[in-house]
Amino acid sequence: MKYELKTLEKSQVELTIIVEPSDYKKDMDAAAVRISERAAIKGFRPGKATYNMVKQQVGEIRIIEEAMQSIVEKNFFDAVKKEKLDTVGMPAITITKVAPGNDLEFKAVVGLLPVIKLGNLSTVKVKHQAKEITDADVDTVLNDLKKMQTKEILKNGEATKEDKLVVNLEMFLDKVPVEGGQAPNHQVYLAEPHYIPGLAEQLIGVKKDDVREFNLKFPKDHYQKHLAGKDIDFKVKINEVFELQHPPLDDAFAKTLGQENMEKLKTILRDNLIADAKHKDDQKLEIEILDNLIEASEISVIPDVLINAEKHKIFNELKNSLGSQGIEMEQYLKDLKKTEEDIYKDFQEQAMRRVKAALVSRQVAIENKIEADKKDVEEEIKMIKAAYPDNKNVEENLKNPQVLETLALTIQNRKVLSFLKDKIVGKK
Repeated sequence: MKYELKTLEKSQVELTIIVEPSDYKKDMDAAAVRISERAAIKGFRPGKATYNMVKQQVGEIRIIEEAMQSIVEKNFFDAVKKEKLDTVGMPAITITKVAPGNDLEFKAVVGLLPVIKLGNLSTVKVKHQAKEITDADVDTVLNDLKKMQTKEILKNGEATKEDKLVVNLEMFLDKVPVEGGQAPNHQVYLAEPHYIPGLAEQLIGVKKDDVREFNLKFPKDHYQKHLAGKDIDFKVKINEVFELQHPPLDDAFAKTLGQENMEKLKTILRDNLIADAKHKDDQKLEIEILDNLIEASEISVIPDVLINAEKHKIFNELKNSLGSQGIEMEQYLKDLKKTEEDIYKDFQEQAMRRVKAALVSRQVAIENKIEADKKDVEEEIKMIKAAYPDNKNVEENLKNPQVLETLALTIQNRKVLSFLKDKIVGKK
């Protein structure tokens, strides 16, 4: 095998590789055996035909086509190893010369992992800022729990601010119905903020079968960009009015939630809020550490393959998030008046930051010999199986080498963040 290496822009290289017939003979022989296993070669059992008989039956160009993948893969990786290239992603392969009995030539363009020079950790200044939990925070949770046990009683009188309405809602822009702006049997809790400011206030005092028409301005930051900041006409028919009867916050209420009394319930809620505040603080701290370390580090040009792969991940995360809310991606894009291509462009900055964070984390792991060992992965697998008992799909996935590799990387990243927090903030 002979090859030439050419440096391209955006952290890419091009390898032009020439493989002589003697170097790919074994690949051709193996390809002929595979073909003879699938094709009926007269006078031979499957897989037993000689090379020349397979060649005579299907043609040598068919054999070299069968052998092409193994020839390219083996010689590409040999060249990468000899040059000690730290590649990322799959190479783009172009076959430039191919003829049986002659040199085979192909080009491979592949991205290189950027070179990282980590910044000095002593320059990274961050600190814990967990939210202090107050009695008001506990009361807010209690009120939310109270609402979960609220009884709804139909009423014939006028709606007060504490009531709930079921309405048919219609919206118009310039007297034209807004697409997707019709909501039959829409529920409105008059005591809670509505996503359209002012809507609830317009409906206080209504009775069953009333119809109210009014105009409201949509918020400037509303996700439906074609409605954001616009004056929208509303027509609302009242289907039902419900009085909401909330249970008193007393010891009896606490017992419905498995606690002895209200004092013990408040203690548990406070402890949970404190734990949640600490968790959020840790997450915020980790982001700040990585952001500061990225800023202090030197990172060479990042190849497009890394950015594009991260954009694809972000897109799938968004799609799954919308799906959990019952929103189709097609409708979401339609509301935004954007295409998938537009969305991918919007992800550029976020994808770049995530890729840099992953690269910096990887470099910290390399320089400090941080890794996930076999025991770490086994413990992680045990926890996953305990969380999903008797789930055959989970058990099968945990046998997949790619899944195990992802688990190991996740564990390594956790260890890196723990290492950085200890070094920068100190142990709590």
